[in-house]
Amino acid sequence: MDEDLNVTYITLGGHVEVNKYRYLYFVIMFTVFILIICSNFTIVCLIWIHRNLHEPMYVFIAALLLNSALFSSAIYPKLCIDYLSEKQVISYSACLFQFFMFYSIGGSEFLLLSVLAYDRYVSICKPLQYPTIMRKNTVCIFLLLAWLVPAAHVAVPAVLSAKSKLCHFTLKAIFCNNTIYRLQCVSSRVITIYGVVTLVDLTVLPLLFIIFTYAKILFIAYRSCKEVKKKAAETCLPHLLVLISYSCLCAYDISIARVESNFPKTARFVMMLQTVFYNPLLNPLIYGLKMKEISKHLKTLFLPAKASLLMNH
Repeated sequence: MDEDLNVTYITLGGHVEVNKYRYLYFVIMFTVFILIICSNFTIVCLIWIHRNLHEPMYVFIAALLLNSALFSSAIYPKLCIDYLSEKQVISYSACLFQFFMFYSIGGSEFLLLSVLAYDRYVSICKPLQYPTIMRKNTVCIFLLLAWLVPAAHVAVPAVLSAKSKLCHFTLKAIFCNNTIYRLQCVSSRVITIYGVVTLVDLTVLPLLFIIFTYAKILFIAYRSCKEVKKKAAETCLPHLLVLISYSCLCAYDISIARVESNFPKTARFVMMLQTVFYNPLLNPLIYGLKMKEISKHLKTLFLPAKASLLMNH
């Protein structure tokens, strides 16, 4: 523990051979961060600019991609600073803020995927009612709830942790996730119970809703005409791929928090990197390649000659 002007510092002890590979780590992290920001914001800007993409589904996709950029901004800059520093430390208040950002943005991802599932259900199963149900006000309410509900849930354990007494000052992680509870002198029963409630509200229930909704869509599409089947496949597959990717991220995060202290440090390090690598990089890739309208605008942007040739034909 370092104390300077009553500031408590936490050592991030999950890094592996920083002194030996610091510049390699920095280059990789900085490059990945730039790729994440550029790829996500490119699609967000395309959705913002093109009027034919001003539909609820694309608005929710833009929100998901914005989430990926915010999620990465809460993790990558600190990692880059750590790799150029002699000591990998963070103030406890900053650690709690990073914890809050990590889980509130993470929770909103599941809620946004739930909203996308509902949007696809209405579009495919109730097409005539779609304009009435998915109005502009409804979309705005869904977006607000997707961001505010997780923030309210995660704020409670963050505030309770801020008031808890610390007996340990080394975190077996490279950023502040739910392993921060191991720093506390006494394990809080309130935080543990509330953590389970939060997990159910922000992960389990949305996941069950998504599975049920897509099962219903597939069932109706299977009994419908070829056009409905094609629409279901084209618009639902990208969302399902993102869901699988993000579910793996959550499984990794829960696994990291539960593994024993004798678990190999390098393996923990690799697992933690995977929680921040895959999803923010895969989201724009999946939506850019698999969503027909977004893919068309991307080709026009990056391959204008080829795009005009295709349009002429």
